[in-house]
Amino acid sequence: MEKREIKSFTLAELKEEMEQLGEKPFRAVQMYEWMHRKLSRGYGEMSNIPAAMKAKCGENYSYTALRTVAVQESGLDGTKKFLFALADGNVVESVWMRYKHGNSVCISSQVGCRMGCRFCASTLDGLVRNLTPAEMLDQIYAITLETGERVSNVVVMGSGEPLDNYENLLRFITLLTDENGLHVSQRNITVSTCGIVPVMRKLAEERLQITLALSLHAATDEKRRELMPIANQYTLAELMECCAYYFEQTGRRITFEYSLVRDVNDGQTDAQTLASLIRGLNCHVNLIPVNPVRERAYVQSEKRSVEAFAAFLQKRGINATVRREMGRDIDGACGQLRRRFLAEMNEG
Repeated sequence: MEKREIKSFTLAELKEEMEQLGEKPFRAVQMYEWMHRKLSRGYGEMSNIPAAMKAKCGENYSYTALRTVAVQESGLDGTKKFLFALADGNVVESVWMRYKHGNSVCISSQVGCRMGCRFCASTLDGLVRNLTPAEMLDQIYAITLETGERVSNVVVMGSGEPLDNYENLLRFITLLTDENGLHVSQRNITVSTCGIVPVMRKLAEERLQITLALSLHAATDEKRRELMPIANQYTLAELMECCAYYFEQTGRRITFEYSLVRDVNDGQTDAQTLASLIRGLNCHVNLIPVNPVRERAYVQSEKRSVEAFAAFLQKRGINATVRREMGRDIDGACGQLRRRFLAEMNEG
């Protein structure tokens, strides 16, 4: 039988587990602190835990500690891209970015992705499996230890569709925001989705204070279907209604992610259509000059087109900013580093 992951337990659950092993509740508190505050890489580091208890835990539970396979550091802005090996040999990417307001980490929620978005490298080989809560958490823990700096903001926007791994995502948020752990504020967590409407509604009803970022990328159903297969299931009208519901339930404005692709979705007509589509919604538009992916033919919009698009939205009272490009010189797009690593492994 496969062992359960000890780092995926809440503190209350860990106390119950330790009680079943014949241990006192305070031992669970000590162990939880080692895992989620001191960021221990294994039972062996837990100096105030009895050897017999550590042995019992080793027999009963797996301990997630990701191994760093590669680190790329940008010569432009210091952004670091990490490739981590999981216990089963799969690899995932995470990105560490330094901003004036604090350090941000962008983590993966799945190995690969099945959503098929045309401009994303993560989805080219399909979905391998979901990440567990501990595997999501440990991307942050490993990066904190590697950089020696606290992480203030967490973005679940790396490889994978977070809402396609819903229960593990919720548990991850619970553990990350727990006052007994890293205690990251919900307001400092952003979760990205390509737009799975029923799960977005379900998330709204959790009434969390996280930011939901919707990958929009087009303002008509026809154009969105060309870029994102999920658009064949849910129309923009359904999505906009769901976004309004999300705000109604949580009081949190939606962020629309809009990747600008030259001569595809970056024209004046596109800006006009987008402005009409989102008018009246409490939202923010994050304009992203598309990160070129070798396997796709999409080209980044010219700087003047990006600026004109942003200016058009701003003049119409829509909060719009152009995302600052980070790590462009280090396999910047989601999934690129992983794909290159896997290709080199296959060639070897």
